[in-house]
Amino acid sequence: MNKLLDIYTDYIISSFDQTTATNLSRLLEGEISHDQVTRFLSQSYFSSSYLWLSVKSVVRDIQNNDGVLIFDDTIVEKPYTNENDIINWHYDHSKGRSVKGINILNAMYNVEDVNIPVAFEIINKPIQYSDIKTRKVKRCSEVTKNDLLIQMLKTSEQNKLPYSYVLTDSWYASVNNMKEIKLNFEKDFIMAIKSNRLVALSLEDKRQGRFARIDELNLEPDTTQLVYLKGLDFSVLLTKQVFKNKDESEGILYLVCSDIELTYDQITTIYQKRWNVEVFHKSIKSNTSIAKSPTKTKRTQSNHIFASIYAAFKLELLKLKHNTNHFALKTKLYLKALQASFAELQNLSA
Repeated sequence: MNKLLDIYTDYIISSFDQTTATNLSRLLEGEISHDQVTRFLSQSYFSSSYLWLSVKSVVRDIQNNDGVLIFDDTIVEKPYTNENDIINWHYDHSKGRSVKGINILNAMYNVEDVNIPVAFEIINKPIQYSDIKTRKVKRCSEVTKNDLLIQMLKTSEQNKLPYSYVLTDSWYASVNNMKEIKLNFEKDFIMAIKSNRLVALSLEDKRQGRFARIDELNLEPDTTQLVYLKGLDFSVLLTKQVFKNKDESEGILYLVCSDIELTYDQITTIYQKRWNVEVFHKSIKSNTSIAKSPTKTKRTQSNHIFASIYAAFKLELLKLKHNTNHFALKTKLYLKALQASFAELQNLSA
């Protein structure tokens, strides 16, 4: 099975089109049959635990207490594939609407310039119900993405993964997540937070129930403010970043940090590492064929998702070896394939 996984992941890295069992068999000139690839995808079960076992040795080589654990989810759009428990409708915040596809929550371990996926969960929505307003059949999960995040943190604890900070966007900045990370796991967090969240500026204000919206505070940019977030028993640092968007409009990012000893520069520098998971999501969509498999069952679709994540890990190892990023590596493969195709055409013409 490990040999087939290695071959399949090399294939999806090398491919620039749909990744099918037939095409892989043709590529290998029948050395591995179409049926072998199909059985591999349909009979195996590659879970998050298997991912950890696959990356563990590399993690142990680079791990240290300054590492950060980054959580974020992404949607792989599959508009033309039949709906099931994992391919269904999810709200995409970047587009402001629901899209049909697979929603994946990833945990990435970052140490300096190394980014290793250490856990993932595919969002399952097995419960079907009728929406009262629209009377349309919809789906929901048995557990929330926040529940899955906490479970992944527990698994990371069991795996003895050393890190100092958990980084998330505002979707995961719930009071419960903050409590779990700080009090139960005894780690710190830096999270983006929405401007309408309520905070008190002193312990006395908190006790008296005097809370204000974050965007109503007279908070200076590039500074920190000790606040008490509503629902939290401990204080956090609040920061405000003001930046220019591509369209020249002004953007504001609020961050909360549970390590009250950090400076503004330290908070923003650490949080900047969260961008690595965005690059990872772009890589699995552009470089490891995550949306290019015509698999039809929940099992084969899940296994292809795992293979794509594992292939991105292999690209990360190549990045470290050759000191070049995933996209440059993929471009190099494309040029080599183009050169081989061009040379073959010249031979045929001759």
